[in-house]
Amino acid sequence: MSFGELLWLAVLALALQPVLRLRLLEGARRRLRTQIERERGSRVILLVHRQETMSLLGFPLVRYIDIQDSEEVIRAVRDTDPATPIDLVLHTPGGLALASLQIARAIARHPAPVTAFVPHYAMSGGTLIALAADRIVMCEHAVLGPIDPQIAEYPAASILRAVERKEAKDTEDETLILADQAQMAIAQLRKCIADIVGDRFAPEAAERLAAALSDGHWTHDYPIAPQEAAALGLDVDMRMPETIMDMMRLYPQPTRRTRSVEYDTRPPRRPRAPAAPHGRRNG
Repeated sequence: MSFGELLWLAVLALALQPVLRLRLLEGARRRLRTQIERERGSRVILLVHRQETMSLLGFPLVRYIDIQDSEEVIRAVRDTDPATPIDLVLHTPGGLALASLQIARAIARHPAPVTAFVPHYAMSGGTLIALAADRIVMCEHAVLGPIDPQIAEYPAASILRAVERKEAKDTEDETLILADQAQMAIAQLRKCIADIVGDRFAPEAAERLAAALSDGHWTHDYPIAPQEAAALGLDVDMRMPETIMDMMRLYPQPTRRTRSVEYDTRPPRRPRAPAAPHGRRNG
């Protein structure tokens, strides 16, 4: 074999390496998902969003819940036997309200028990989906987030508060229109949340939960810890199965050129015992 042929084989191997690595990763995910389903007797559905980077230009692309996600999750729920429990793994910053609401309604209507696993975070629309589950399992450091609607990149509750501080004659028509949209968005979302949790909450408790999450009590990125989520009335369990954490390791963040977090995965060595002091010599 000539040097030129060897060179082409090396180039081909380098070109196929990412594809082969992805195939191996997908195989590992499939095997672990099957293992979890056998152990728990459930159907495992994952909704995982990672920040991706264009290999050529190097700029980040942040993924969110979109219509394609809702179509695929709804299809998975429909294909699941009504008597089979669903384990839904959520790792997402949120996304489209329409898509999140579609997924939440499909989850809420599944006859068998549904468990939402939040290893790290499920913000905004991810929290809305988690509310539809019968039980939420969170790591002790995992977080949920408020579900307050956003209008033209502004929190709906903040738009209403800003308009209340000004007289109508001093407010632009566009701002008044945004305020009208904000009022409708909050009312709609409160009703949707109350409907989703209505089978597990008393009407008054459902209204309180909906108001707390949608009325702008917190900023949109406020992290709701497991203890705070439980105080809101949610059924929160902090006993996260290790297999779920193993699954998240199979969805790594795409590697950057320079890592921002580094640590040794090996257990730390025990420090050596201090040496005994030498006795003083006489003479």
